[in-house]
Amino acid sequence: MTPDSVSSLDSSPASSDDGYDSDEELRVAQQEWEENLHQLQLLVSVVLLPYVGKWLGRKWAHSIYARYVQLGLGHAFFLGGRSS
Repeated sequence: MTPDSVSSLDSSPASSDDGYDSDEELRVAQQEWEENLHQLQLLVSVVLLPYVGKWLGRKWAHSIYARYVQLGLGHAFFLGGRSS
């Protein structure tokens, strides 16, 4: 075999496989992207949201307690009256 015939053999099948490899690579890349998005959603729902909820709950509890101390547990507490 001569080097010219070898190079022509190498180039002809590769050109027909390029389309398949490209489609396969796109499919694999899309599948990996979807898996990464799913992992990110799990991370947010399992780790981030509980910490944010805990922080907001404590902040809300402190503000409600301060309002209770200032106004007492009457109409003013629930309906937004001013302290006298």
